[in-house]
Amino acid sequence: MSDWAPKLVALDIDGTLLAWVDGQTEEYETITAPVYDAVHRVLDAGAHVVLASGRSPHGMTRIADLLDLPRDGSDRLWVVASNGAVVFRYPPMEVVHEETFDAAPAVAAVLEHHPNALVAVEEREVGGYRVNRVFPEGEISGEQIITEVDDIVGEPVSRVIIRDPEATAQDFVELGARLGLHGTDYVVGWTAWLDLSPVGVSKASGLEHVCAQLGLTAADVLAIGDGRNDIEMLTWAGRGVAMGQAVDEVKAAADFVTDPVVEHGAAVEISRWFPPAGA
Repeated sequence: MSDWAPKLVALDIDGTLLAWVDGQTEEYETITAPVYDAVHRVLDAGAHVVLASGRSPHGMTRIADLLDLPRDGSDRLWVVASNGAVVFRYPPMEVVHEETFDAAPAVAAVLEHHPNALVAVEEREVGGYRVNRVFPEGEISGEQIITEVDDIVGEPVSRVIIRDPEATAQDFVELGARLGLHGTDYVVGWTAWLDLSPVGVSKASGLEHVCAQLGLTAADVLAIGDGRNDIEMLTWAGRGVAMGQAVDEVKAAADFVTDPVVEHGAAVEISRWFPPAGA
């Protein structure tokens, strides 16, 4: 790949741009100087930067602001949210593509095994979520509106979060495999956190939509991520890079493993292709 250079850099947020910590609050959302500078070197070179996260849209615009994206005079930023189910431009936020599905059967199946689990669906109008019970502090952003589960998933949605603070990530991995969760795709987070999405929807499918609008292909993309919800993106991209702290199955899907987030691994990888002046 000596003559290859990315034309688009797709960046996960939590665990890639930000160092996720237990009991996190919004104060943890800090972009380090090496990461900030690396992102802007991508733009200086005329390449595109796209944020791609499992976060809902309102949880991603803050990160764009911290990165000063887009820059003054530049086109609006492309953002892939909700694990690919929502693609929007910013600012102002304009949803340009959205995939929805009937989540009720899958949610019911999970709750049979985890009846005390928390359920959330984005409520975009208020910049928050409809939830069956309040989530632990720092785990989801914005207002939480208490709602019955039947009403939360009573109409098509783009993504459902199911969280059981009393279970483990491995519990959810095994449950997903056992249930099959027909009619939906799912991904397990670092904890007992399950994201349900429409079949075939992932960060890769969302980025495919962005590339089509920009006249690019997967071969033009450098993608960096650390979670199970990054696996499709890492295998799809021309170069997929896992963060150093990622679990083994994410590392196995990647072309390369960079340093951990606490050692600015995203900046290390970006600098390979967009080095600092004088380097």
